[in-house]
Amino acid sequence: MMPDPSDHLADRHFSAIAAIIESRVGIRLPAGKRIMVEGRLRKRARALGLAGARGYGAHLFEDGGLADELVHLIDCVTTNKTDFFREPSHFEFLRNVAVPQLQQRKDTRPASLKIWSAASSTGAEAYTAAMVLQDLANAGAPIRFSVLGTDISTEVLREADMAIYPSAFVAPVPMAMQQRYLMRSKDLRQDLVRIAPELRCKVRFERLNLMDESYPFDRDIDVIFCRNVLIYFDGTTQKAVIQRLVSHLRVGGYLMLGHSESMAGSGIPGLQQVAPTIYRACPTALGRSAA
Repeated sequence: MMPDPSDHLADRHFSAIAAIIESRVGIRLPAGKRIMVEGRLRKRARALGLAGARGYGAHLFEDGGLADELVHLIDCVTTNKTDFFREPSHFEFLRNVAVPQLQQRKDTRPASLKIWSAASSTGAEAYTAAMVLQDLANAGAPIRFSVLGTDISTEVLREADMAIYPSAFVAPVPMAMQQRYLMRSKDLRQDLVRIAPELRCKVRFERLNLMDESYPFDRDIDVIFCRNVLIYFDGTTQKAVIQRLVSHLRVGGYLMLGHSESMAGSGIPGLQQVAPTIYRACPTALGRSAA
């Protein structure tokens, strides 16, 4: 059904939504994003039985619905673009450089690697990292690993936890990995796949707003992926987010940013750039020992 051409958010409602999203999430919604926002809000309005985007705005700000609806509002306007093996050079670096270097710790036990996908969306990035690490383990590398995926959207986190995807969506996964780590639906009409239990048990997902003042996670993470989300923040917010992420890296750990964010980590204390979009935590700058 085509939307009613007269169905638009009231100007005051769009301004209020834009202000809320920027203050809570750090994402700016200029006037050029208004049509996109209204399109997404119409879908949510239908789920609530409301009269389009205009009715949804009235529900939020005139009928007292904002408190109960805030999480859903954030879900609606948050962009969640993701792919398996997106920016593949990062995963080649993980396999060929990061893991071998992280294995050179002083202890003799198998390395227990902690990976964090800090804007995980529906889970493709987290599961891609898990595939790469499991392949290394299967090939005899003495490693154990766990992967944490976080996102502000509860909707995409539910999808990530289910780990069910259309077959076309997993096309970037090499065929050998598809055969090892993907299960095909028994109902061929559905054309769906699911991540194998071998990987699902090593990946967990939790909700996190990168705008929060602190993150309730371990401070000995080996590799943090924070890709293609900083572009939605202003420079001050980018720097604050990166500094908080760096505080969770172990000495020698890696931070990987998106290619469009290649300069965002420049000049951040505690980081040494080792590739255009890859940074390593430095012991001297972090004030910590490498033991």
